[in-house]
Amino acid sequence: MLQSMTGQGTAECQGDVALVRVELRAVNNRFLKISTRISESFRDGSHSWEPQVEGIVRRHVRRGSVQVNVRVEREPSPDEFQLHEPVLLAYRGQLERLNQRVGITSPVGFETLVMLPGVVNEFCSPSADTSRHWPLVERALSQALERLAEMRCKEGRAMAADLLENVQVIATRLEQIRQRAPVVVAAYRQRLLERVNGLLAEHGTGLQPSDLVREVGVYADRSDISEETVRLRSHLEQFQRVLEGTSSDGRKLEFLSQEMLREANTIGSKANDAEIAQQVVEIKTALERMREMLQNVE
Repeated sequence: MLQSMTGQGTAECQGDVALVRVELRAVNNRFLKISTRISESFRDGSHSWEPQVEGIVRRHVRRGSVQVNVRVEREPSPDEFQLHEPVLLAYRGQLERLNQRVGITSPVGFETLVMLPGVVNEFCSPSADTSRHWPLVERALSQALERLAEMRCKEGRAMAADLLENVQVIATRLEQIRQRAPVVVAAYRQRLLERVNGLLAEHGTGLQPSDLVREVGVYADRSDISEETVRLRSHLEQFQRVLEGTSSDGRKLEFLSQEMLREANTIGSKANDAEIAQQVVEIKTALERMREMLQNVE
């Protein structure tokens, strides 16, 4: 089944002490490129989640540029806060001395002191958070990847239908070329015979049939496109089989489209016929539409 390289998927999972939100955005790229943005507390240090997140994404996505955003909103634990007593006492002493100078007799309240800078230190233990919240992140990431795949498959089906239409266009034009090719040689023989007979009549001489046969044979050999049409038809059949297969193989489809373009160019240069040239133009137009679309196929 054909898959697009573009799409998005989001998911969120609620745990006892945290809410995890994951958002995925994917666009086309020749290779697989993964960029991650994770809540700061879980991004740095020896317990970073980035390698684990990237490993999961790689199991689901083969090509494209994928942006992964992981946000963790958690309830802080009491042991993550510590009162810095020396700073608190220093603030209190300064305020009491100031009160004595200005004649204020009311005591300094702790509820005011704890709001001052440096009184409360907040600590975060990345290792503890990783072990506690990683299963939640993994579940949300898996759900987001499933939704991304659904969107990519849906767009892939639409692309496959369009590509098949272009395949039919090429097949129809190729059959017209195949039928036209023998007529081209016969028409050349007739034109050559009329032209030569006209020239010989002016000089009162005749033409040996063997000479005409040899000249027509040289032209037929030089303009023979049977091999190119057979190869183009073979590439077209392979292309259709890949399209209708169970996996998405954008690289192979790109290669086959390039080979088809090569054969079409050779047919156009060898045929030396206006009608065949027109059919080649239509084939190349269809191949160009396919090439643009294939740039977004996984």
